[in-house]
Amino acid sequence: MHDWSMLDRARALSERGETFAWATVVWRQGPSSGKEGCRAIVTADGVLDGWIGGACAEPAVVSEAVRAIADGEPRLLLLGTSGRFGEAVPEGMTVVPIACQSEGALEIYVEPVEPAPHLLVVGRSPMARTLVGLATALGWCAELIGRTEFDEIGPRSMVVVATQGHFDEDAVEGALRAGPAYVGLVGSRRRGEAVLGYLADRGVPRADLDRVRVPAGLDLGPVPHREIAVAILAELVAFRASREPAAPPPVPARPAEAVVDPVCGMTVERIGEPVEHDGTAYFFCCPGCRDAFRRDPEAYARKDVRC
Repeated sequence: MHDWSMLDRARALSERGETFAWATVVWRQGPSSGKEGCRAIVTADGVLDGWIGGACAEPAVVSEAVRAIADGEPRLLLLGTSGRFGEAVPEGMTVVPIACQSEGALEIYVEPVEPAPHLLVVGRSPMARTLVGLATALGWCAELIGRTEFDEIGPRSMVVVATQGHFDEDAVEGALRAGPAYVGLVGSRRRGEAVLGYLADRGVPRADLDRVRVPAGLDLGPVPHREIAVAILAELVAFRASREPAAPPPVPARPAEAVVDPVCGMTVERIGEPVEHDGTAYFFCCPGCRDAFRRDPEAYARKDVRC
């Protein structure tokens, strides 16, 4: 991989909280336009950015990458002409028939990437700054703010309110309204009860208030502010480790209009120029397969073209 901007794009996706997949060519057999080390990013909605091969390889890689994002499992793909590998395919490798008229082949490693944890700390105290610094050292996307408006908060975000009595109620209410995975309030248990009681009187649902962790962090007793930050971070790490993962997006089904290319066996959509034979319309992944079918339609027309 020589295009270092790919790392910048991956970082931007992670900071926005978007899951994506890396697709990396780890082996090739010519002729193939994909080379060892070629890399691409595939987003959850199936957009490919980068280069791993030509028109035959890309659709198959995108489809498998979207499935990897959905189930969270990496996979090693072997792309080539259907049936050419025989018993030589290692266990655990997924064979995807491509290649129409080419004799080339590719091995592509597809790895889903979860976004960096997102932590928002509300407050300006030394403890709040220490907590942000510790989380940043872990590779988290951590931000220190001094307001009660919460922008770009998602269901994976975590919010720690450390406003020390200045606007605790507004900060907790605003955090709950944004819907993060975790809301913690730094303060004594007595102070927490007062804040939650006030919010209950203001009509905040009890189910929401029950989500607030107060006091935030592991109970270490009276300790310096740096150790309070460590205790809160430890609780956040434990929370992420024990939390049931959010339901992944459904694995996309094949399109309703998908058919099988009768020449190479690839799954294709009903787009492009079809070839009519005995009242059936056949679709192809590329002009090479279309031309092969036209030269000898009887050799391929007997294949089932339904998915």
